[in-house]
Amino acid sequence: MIEPIWSEATERLRHDPDFGPLVERVGPVRLPPRSPDAFTALVSSIVYQQLAGTAARTIHGRLVDALEGDVRPATVLATPEPALLAAGLSRNKLAAIRDLARRLATEDLPADGWESLSDQAVTQRLVRARGIGDWTAQMFLLFHLRRPDVWPTGDRGVRAGLGRVLGLPQPPSPADTGLIGTGYRPWRSAVAWYCWRAASP
Repeated sequence: MIEPIWSEATERLRHDPDFGPLVERVGPVRLPPRSPDAFTALVSSIVYQQLAGTAARTIHGRLVDALEGDVRPATVLATPEPALLAAGLSRNKLAAIRDLARRLATEDLPADGWESLSDQAVTQRLVRARGIGDWTAQMFLLFHLRRPDVWPTGDRGVRAGLGRVLGLPQPPSPADTGLIGTGYRPWRSAVAWYCWRAASP
């Protein structure tokens, strides 16, 4: 079930001259159910890196099928690489997922306790793993940990949507997106969600 979240942010943005019409049109922020654990969430984020939503969903579904629905570090490490590559993963993404699985299996990264860490501490831990950069960490913070003030300035969809909402001739740069976002603290995760809605066809 899609669950509304950050109602305070929705009310604030409803009265914003730029975001207000969009909020009225699409309604409150709604996020899909949380992944059952950190590994499942991170695998999804890695699959979605630099891909359009439809393509990413297809590949992710094939990956889950290849793992017979058992998305755990041990299962990933036990499944032959050709079977995972056949799902549509690039070799780089497969290497990143297997590295993450090894790190969690050996407790180089914790399986639990993420909720007690600050956003910065979560990011610092995650970027040690292969193929996980700021964007993937931000998606984990926003969609899995439900942190309310994540602002992915490098995300093309966020920048494209922000440009549309503000009536700009082209999407703002990551640096300009960062500056614009300061006025929306502490609810920039909600702003990002509305930017994605604005960027959607």
